[in-house]
Amino acid sequence: MRRHLILPFLLVLTLLSACQPTPLQEQQAYVFGTRVEVIVVSPDAELGRKAIATVLREFDRLHQHFHAWQPSELSDLNSAIAAGRPQQVSPELSKLIKESQSISQQGNYLFDPGIGQLIKLWGFQADEFKAALPDQESLDSLRKLHPSIADLSIDGNTIHSKNKAVALDFGGYLKGVALDRAASILHSQGIHNALINIGGNVMALGSKSGKKWRVGIQHPRQSGVLASIELDDGEAIGTSGDYQRYFELDKQRYPHLIDPRSALPVDHTQAITVVIPKGEKAGTLSDALSKPLFIAGPNEWREMARKLDIGLVLRVDRNNQLQVTQAMHERLAYSGTAEKPEIFP
Repeated sequence: MRRHLILPFLLVLTLLSACQPTPLQEQQAYVFGTRVEVIVVSPDAELGRKAIATVLREFDRLHQHFHAWQPSELSDLNSAIAAGRPQQVSPELSKLIKESQSISQQGNYLFDPGIGQLIKLWGFQADEFKAALPDQESLDSLRKLHPSIADLSIDGNTIHSKNKAVALDFGGYLKGVALDRAASILHSQGIHNALINIGGNVMALGSKSGKKWRVGIQHPRQSGVLASIELDDGEAIGTSGDYQRYFELDKQRYPHLIDPRSALPVDHTQAITVVIPKGEKAGTLSDALSKPLFIAGPNEWREMARKLDIGLVLRVDRNNQLQVTQAMHERLAYSGTAEKPEIFP
């Protein structure tokens, strides 16, 4: 019996010029249950440090304010939903719910922040979790109730649900929101060249002394990099994997990525990486849209990618087979240990 919490981390490949050092300011922290890194390129070191500190404070605020199982505005809302009463929320939370409802609908609700009770039942709403299967009767009951973020009604800033089994968990969404917030903060403080990494969700701003930021994609079953990619200004890259939060029982792996249709953890995919082009919500989408592709499965992920208009996708299936879109293949530099990829148009 094994349980694991492995921090996903797109390796930042920052080889500096020997003749002209790059003026980098860098700080790491632990937020959103993962390791966070902010790298800023600025000749004004004090400005860079202050900008990073502002970003990290915002990360901490988001983490505390929208925590799913510790006291927070989000947990208060979940309590109200379970009690069947409407709840007044902040405009910020109301906006997040509306946005995530729209994103979930686009992905056929394979990504659904309304399944918090299901995530909790599987033991993943915890900093440390037990390697144990959920009670079958409780699992069957939740499957029958089929909670979804679509069950929430929004009237101004008042939230109500017709389904008391709905509980919001923004664990698959908030890191992306934080990337967009970080980009906005850095730009407002005059920082236009930076890299923000939140546990494998990365946004590139500008460049590193004229060179594109290059990041490495973690191999889901081996130590080290599967492939690397250079990111253009404003692009965001996100990875969902079964090697992040999971437990093993009787040689079976149970990851935290759960299919709302079956109420079971996904077992057909090891990892999905997507790249989202520059845009107002690039960070948010890099986090949220990797989930429906991960859950969709071997026969549906390409159709889902087309539906969501995602052209840059790398998938690793349960057998270590690499499946990659042509556009992504053309931009990847594979490591020497990578399997030969299957390329899709």
